Amino acid sequence: MSLHVETHGHGPVPLVLLHGWAMHGGVLAPLVQALAEHCTMYVVDLPGHGYSRDCGLPLEPRACAAAIAKITPPAIWLGWSMGGIIALTAALEMPQQARGLAMLCATPRFVRDASWPCGADGKLVHQLATDLETDYHATIERFLALEAMGSADPRAELRHLRTLVFARGEPDLRVLQEGIRILETTDRRAALPDLRVPSAWISGRRDRLVPPQAMQWSASQCGGSYDDIQQAGHAPFFGHADDVVQALQPLLASRESEQAR
Repeated sequence: MSLHVETHGHGPVPLVLLHGWAMHGGVLAPLVQALAEHCTMYVVDLPGHGYSRDCGLPLEPRACAAAIAKITPPAIWLGWSMGGIIALTAALEMPQQARGLAMLCATPRFVRDASWPCGADGKLVHQLATDLETDYHATIERFLALEAMGSADPRAELRHLRTLVFARGEPDLRVLQEGIRILETTDRRAALPDLRVPSAWISGRRDRLVPPQAMQWSASQCGGSYDDIQQAGHAPFFGHADDVVQALQPLLASRESEQAR
């Protein structure tokens, strides 16, 4: 079984969309709708998630990027949360395929350490990995609550996430564990100055998982644009999809101009 990819929109700019841990491409529907006139979108269910649950691919950034590149045209790659690590990998290593990069509440290193004070608590991530073994559903529930924290209406957002998370079936436990390892161990900070494609970094001011400072710093390292959506949490496409589209406009315009040449 191959990766599940849906095509949406009719705009001139090709855009690959990658979701976060334990989710699926359907969660990005508000952003897909808002971008329909601007982009033709290739919305991916990552390995082990959604309709790609049984595809058999590992949830490993290089493997995912290579598999997605085989079935999508050259495009801007937009990654939300963990999906940003895969999008960043593609932009760094396959710039002929990932010709622009949009990082939505995503950074080159997720967890905090002495050299990276603006990451998430490593103990929290490690506990998620441990808890997956004993209480799968409760672990996902706790992560959804973390994603909803800080939003203008966290209870409503949490209800929405709960509805969506299993809408395409349950994600594979194996890849959930692989995803936790990605969040724990990936560090692409040193590679940011080597990024050769235009990039946009978009944070939620109220995000409790990926601090805006981390994204602002990352943008400064690669000459990317940076926008902070004031009232948004970790999932700014809920309730703030138009603000995300506005923040993406310079990147979309640069890609459209390049295609016209």
